[in-house]
Amino acid sequence: KEKPQQGKVIAVGPGRHEDGKVIPLDIKKGDKVLFGKYAGSEIKLDGEEHLIMREDDILGVIED
Repeated sequence: KEKPQQGKVIAVGPGRHEDGKVIPLDIKKGDKVLFGKYAGSEIKLDGEEHLIMREDDILGVIED
């Protein structure tokens, strides 16, 4: 198995849509999270690499 990766959440959307309702996310800006090595889609923004991923791709939040 691959080891999970760690990262910091820099932005979140309003939530996911289910049955016409918006379900708020449990993840918030600034959270440190663990995610699978191949999770999300890589993008380059202002010379920095970022990952866009669904909340379902996040394995857990790291508490300080």
